[in-house]
Amino acid sequence: MLFNTMTFMVFLVAVLALYAGARSHAQRAGVLLVASFLFYASWKPAYLLLLVASLTVNYWFYSALTRHRSKALVVTAVTLNLIVLAISKYIVFLTDNFIFVWTAVSGQQAAVPEWMHWALPLGISFYTFHMLSVMIDVYRGQWTERISFRTWTLYVTFFPHMVAGPILRASELVAQLEQLAPIDRDNLRLGALIFLGGLLKKVLLADQLAPLADMAFAHPTGLTTTMAWIGSATFSLQMYFDFSGYSEMAIGLARMFGVNLPRNFLYPYVSRNPREFWQRWHMTFSRWLRDYLYISLGGNRVGFSRGLVNLMLTMLIGGLWHGAAWTFVFWGFLNGLFLVGHRFLLWIYRQLGVDRMPRLSSVLSFLGWFSNFALIMVCSRVFFRAESWDDAWTMFYAVLGMPALTGDPVSYRSFQYAIIGGSLAICLLEPRIVGALAKRDLVTLWWSRPAWLRGCAYAGLVVFLTVFGGAAQKFVYFDF
Repeated sequence: MLFNTMTFMVFLVAVLALYAGARSHAQRAGVLLVASFLFYASWKPAYLLLLVASLTVNYWFYSALTRHRSKALVVTAVTLNLIVLAISKYIVFLTDNFIFVWTAVSGQQAAVPEWMHWALPLGISFYTFHMLSVMIDVYRGQWTERISFRTWTLYVTFFPHMVAGPILRASELVAQLEQLAPIDRDNLRLGALIFLGGLLKKVLLADQLAPLADMAFAHPTGLTTTMAWIGSATFSLQMYFDFSGYSEMAIGLARMFGVNLPRNFLYPYVSRNPREFWQRWHMTFSRWLRDYLYISLGGNRVGFSRGLVNLMLTMLIGGLWHGAAWTFVFWGFLNGLFLVGHRFLLWIYRQLGVDRMPRLSSVLSFLGWFSNFALIMVCSRVFFRAESWDDAWTMFYAVLGMPALTGDPVSYRSFQYAIIGGSLAICLLEPRIVGALAKRDLVTLWWSRPAWLRGCAYAGLVVFLTVFGGAAQKFVYFDF
């Protein structure tokens, strides 16, 4: 059930009505629990068994850790969860690589068994990370509050964030779920507005950019250098509007029920260096990697060189988390390389005293946007999106000025270039647009308009989305 479908809208109205009719916290929590399980089951009911099993087993580990903070216990819990993830997400990848090595050594051909090609359980990476964060926080002594099984289940399965984040820590959500309040008109209005903003990003921008990016990545041998840059940048824009749109829809949905979720994107494409980019892009995932992986490896407390190694390992694992393919691993390596290079550059600047030259620092910072655009939005995205290892390198060579040009040439029509250019402008101007709207308090002004006028505007928006939105497409991060 996708957020951007009429089926979900009907589902949401029904859930809101039932929630509004609930007379106690227990009833409100029950409505959200049932709704969350129905939402998840709408995709593939059989995987409810895996979800329930994971919830139950991990709650047992959590309860045991609250009684005794045992290293062996937390290591066992983390290991079991990683094994389940490996079987669910990486069994074909691991088997395929084993077969490749086996064939090279023995000369005997083999293939991945058909039974291994099952559908990836929706949201398994996200709900697993939620449970791991609580258990690790308990072991570290950073979370001491007792969580009931009902709240534990709702914390993990709360349908706005369950399948693609934001990835939350217990301290950000548990207390809110234990104090669920009746429907509040202001929360409902603000949540609906945030949801609508995310929906517009998804339907009017991401879904319009998707076929253009698909065209470029489906024909890498037909790309000139210019088209390779445009195609890769188009996918970067698609992914931003798709995922930030989903995150805003999730935040808006939660706010309708009086629950505040943290931001997941903060205008990442205005970043002027790789470090800033990862502080603005998929912020809750970046924070999870920092808190539970990078710091666990020693962070930068173990010296400059070892800190760089830890940074690279974190990004490699982050790349593999995104998908079971060497292209994702290499994508993680590239982003690790960019971050390591940025640290070296800062060290060089300090040695040369550049940080004490304000004008030169400002110029370098401004020029950093262009290099960051080239590295993050163009070069690394090729490996994130490409269908195969060979396609990725073919397109990457084209980006570097060495196109293959052995296939049919790829080009866009004028209105398609306009869509890409307009999307880029919106992406870069978004901070100013949002700031101007907030400064003038247009939200309050809008709600002061007559109900009939707002109703006509909403009806017109629905018609506009129906005419120009096209068929609903799934969110990019549902694959991860």
